[in-house]
Amino acid sequence: MMKKKIISATMITAWTCIILIIMLFSRHINLEIFFVLWLIGLLFITELIDTRNVKSKYMIYKNRIIAAGIIIFVYLIIQKIMEIIEI
Repeated sequence: MMKKKIISATMITAWTCIILIIMLFSRHINLEIFFVLWLIGLLFITELIDTRNVKSKYMIYKNRIIAAGIIIFVYLIIQKIMEIIEI
């Protein structure tokens, strides 16, 4: 069980570093894009690691982080829509 936790943390860290390196090389750092790409990576890695029958403690915490991330994502989408329609 601990091995999945370490693999998951390593994959998320690697994904975050890849995003940061690409943004630094392109000289275009945008926190909204970074957050959305990080959330996509987190969702993808969670689906790969998740077991259907047994829920470990760290998966429950990770699901809470994902829920908070989705709420922030929805807020960002609403904010962008309001910018587009100029409300």
